[in-house]
Amino acid sequence: QVQLVESGGGLVQAGGSLRLSCAASGRTFSGVVMAWFRQAPGKEREFVGARSWSGGSTDYADSVKGRFTISRDNAKNTLSLQMNSLKAEDTAVYYCAADPSPLPGVEAKSYDYWGQGTQVTVSS
Repeated sequence: QVQLVESGGGLVQAGGSLRLSCAASGRTFSGVVMAWFRQAPGKEREFVGARSWSGGSTDYADSVKGRFTISRDNAKNTLSLQMNSLKAEDTAVYYCAADPSPLPGVEAKSYDYWGQGTQVTVSS
């Protein structure tokens, strides 16, 4: 079983930055794909980015490429999402997700484990 707990959300002005964290526990994460999704009111859950816990390349949605960065802190067993140059359209609940399959892709339905989400609000 996997437990994921997000933190770090809040209110920020457009152009500002926020760093989200996802504390992961419950199993060995080697080979597990970790991802960030977001969901704005009235919209479907949207892929933000993903990477293997073990390393390798990181994939990002075009809408956040160059502004958001996913990284891992081995010592703290956390996955972070650094968000820079935030825009009003980045406002959403952000979720951490995990899946043990090698290529879960960008569809939310492909991920087995989810955190509770953290709200990010960007004021314009």
